Amino acid sequence: MAANTLINPIPLLTPYKMGKFNLSHRVVLAPLTRSRSYNNVPQPHAILYYSQRTTDGGLLITEATGVSDTAQGYPETPGIWTKEHVEAWKPIVEAVHKKGGTFFCQIWHVGRVSTYGFQPNGQAPISSTDKGVTPGIDGVDWSPPRRLEIDDIPHIVNDFRLAARNAIDAGFDGVEIHGANGYLIDQFMKDQVNDRTDKYGGSLENRCRFALEIVEAVVNEIGADRVGMRLSPFADYMESADSNPNSLALYMATAVNKFNLVYLHVIEPRMVKMGEKLETPHSLGPMRNAFKGTLIAAGGYNRSDGNKAVEEGYADLVAFGRLFLANPDLPRRFELDAPLNRYNRSTFYIPDPVIGYTDYPFLEDHVPA
Repeated sequence: MAANTLINPIPLLTPYKMGKFNLSHRVVLAPLTRSRSYNNVPQPHAILYYSQRTTDGGLLITEATGVSDTAQGYPETPGIWTKEHVEAWKPIVEAVHKKGGTFFCQIWHVGRVSTYGFQPNGQAPISSTDKGVTPGIDGVDWSPPRRLEIDDIPHIVNDFRLAARNAIDAGFDGVEIHGANGYLIDQFMKDQVNDRTDKYGGSLENRCRFALEIVEAVVNEIGADRVGMRLSPFADYMESADSNPNSLALYMATAVNKFNLVYLHVIEPRMVKMGEKLETPHSLGPMRNAFKGTLIAAGGYNRSDGNKAVEEGYADLVAFGRLFLANPDLPRRFELDAPLNRYNRSTFYIPDPVIGYTDYPFLEDHVPA
């Protein structure tokens, strides 16, 4: 029986209208850094990678994609700040659209999560602060950052605006502003990183000002119906924690309503460390209630708790990372409750164009009687 003719589909496989986008199911490909875009240029092998994970009416979000030459902090990650980048993305987007997918580009600036080696002319990475990430975290000797001056900030906001325009020029359906995981926007929002005393520091409103200026610029450039945002208010990735994550979460969920974002993509409170599930007193519930658009939840979900999140209205869509990486036909496996391939963590970030990238097997194309 075909997927779209199931009599009682599971909640994750029910249709959903996200703004102007008609999705056939609620299983989202989460953004996954793959380190296979040589010299920051998306490669032809990404055509197969993304198209393998595309379903008719499915939503995919790209790996984090740099907005400028100062946005880099990891090997071989893609960019979207030059004409060459735009042209390289076009056939990848076209392949996803050919299979009926909806495709958003996650636009990103790492801020202080970088080293001199990734920066133009070997300069210092930029941040809200001049406090660096502790060298040795994730096995990298992170370089001390330079605190952005107030006069610098409009230029960074403009980088996000131009990246959004470039993404639309490349054919993407929209962009996701990466405001999570300890990167530049998160560094401004979190009070344990942001030690500024100007209008971008101190109070919660001031710390969120940079994020909201980026949202406003991107929305004005490409339209609110094409803009989502990712947040991780409860997490402390890359030593970016906040003393009152509930207040931060609720403030941002409420503040972005005036821009009519099509979605918020929020990392579960339980995902406090990369790859670790912890029980916490926090919940996405208040954000769900405050935000007027689509809420995407992410962070260690499997089939059963993804179904529960949708069924209970905790989230509208659920993003899957490692499971979708290892199972390019994940929605179909969920439909059949079929066994899942195991992911191989050792091949997540290698530059090989096939291994750990496009070589995970599909289910045999059959349905039990």
